[in-house]
Amino acid sequence: MPETPNADIATMNFEQALAELERIVQQLESGEVELERSIAIYERGAALRAHCEGKLKDAELKVDKIVKGEDGSLSLEPAQLHQ
Repeated sequence: MPETPNADIATMNFEQALAELERIVQQLESGEVELERSIAIYERGAALRAHCEGKLKDAELKVDKIVKGEDGSLSLEPAQLHQ
């Protein structure tokens, strides 16, 4: 089965995906990219954005905070990263 054009994104860490997404945004903002290429890199950018969002959500789910109860007991509570 042929590999999809964005298959490599799944193996990227957050920093790699974000760096490439920033490069894509710069290319698109420059206005110097041909229409066909603009469409292709826009689609890749959308896939990178989704990947970054997924990585951030995964990290958010892993972050817990330790809460000390009134009786002195400790418990874990999900952190509220978005206010």
